[in-house]
Amino acid sequence: MPARIEDVAAHAGVSTKTVSRVLNGYASVRAKLRTRIEASIRALNYVPNASARSLAGNRSYLVALLYDNPMAGSSYTMEVIVGVLQACKGTPYNAVLHPFDAADDLAARIDGFVATHRPDALVLVPPHANNAELLQRLDELDIPYSTISSRLRQSRIDVGFDERRAAAEIVEHLVSLGHRRIGHIAGLKGHGARTWRLSGYRDALRKAGIAYDESLVVDGDFAFASGVAGARTLLDRRRPPTAIFAANDDMACGAMREAYERGLAIPGDLSVCGFDGTPVSQLVSPGLTTVHQPCRELGCLAVQNVLQSIRESAVPQQSRVPYQVHLRASTAAPGKP
Repeated sequence: MPARIEDVAAHAGVSTKTVSRVLNGYASVRAKLRTRIEASIRALNYVPNASARSLAGNRSYLVALLYDNPMAGSSYTMEVIVGVLQACKGTPYNAVLHPFDAADDLAARIDGFVATHRPDALVLVPPHANNAELLQRLDELDIPYSTISSRLRQSRIDVGFDERRAAAEIVEHLVSLGHRRIGHIAGLKGHGARTWRLSGYRDALRKAGIAYDESLVVDGDFAFASGVAGARTLLDRRRPPTAIFAANDDMACGAMREAYERGLAIPGDLSVCGFDGTPVSQLVSPGLTTVHQPCRELGCLAVQNVLQSIRESAVPQQSRVPYQVHLRASTAAPGKP
């Protein structure tokens, strides 16, 4: 006969209410007591009845992650998904992963999604995290949500990192090597990452006393092909850059591909660096200098914070996690192998 919550309570020597609080992830349970209850759960092989708990508490125990469909195969999205799943592990909650094309009128469609899936909370990644109409509709529906790297102040709970400072730091690295003509392949227009990373690029130039040259900045959309196109435009300039900072790793790899097609050596003829720290940055040759974006940690923290907001009123509105700059062989002083 399967163990019941009453059996766990008796085994641990606590009340069923205390066991329930542990199962629901309440932070107020003392660590030593939580450990004892979790040991009893494992000893008895207790499996919570999610359906019964959902009916009893009028909850679905679902957290929905909404992301942009064209990004579904990207390393960024996959790392966020892993973080979301990690945060749900060991809790009563399960994750619903749902792609929505950014071109869709998501604010108008969210009512149907909520009615169908009944999520207890939502996590939104860019560009949905920057959709003011969507956030307003979620506020009207009174559904808890957290955003990842939103540029909107109206977001109740947001997790992210200092992308502007990280971009400035990697461009400062190029300046320290001796580069003065540094090209930038910017991200998708309207995306918070584009704004922050372009601002960081400009900050670093200003700090070094290098005049901003708009001809050295070209548009991209975070895809490999736009990195190829952006590098082609920059390298066709009468005075091409000696280094390129791309707003993500995929575009940086596109820039490296264009350099290779032209017979340019990296980093001897051209230094290239990216942003995000995706697995491809370690697989290309030479290894790509980049900023490691803590995508997995962001997904995990976004879930933890929004679930905490359901249980408690005091939740940090803005959470920031650290980043790392990885210096690899794709950058060197101008004209050096």
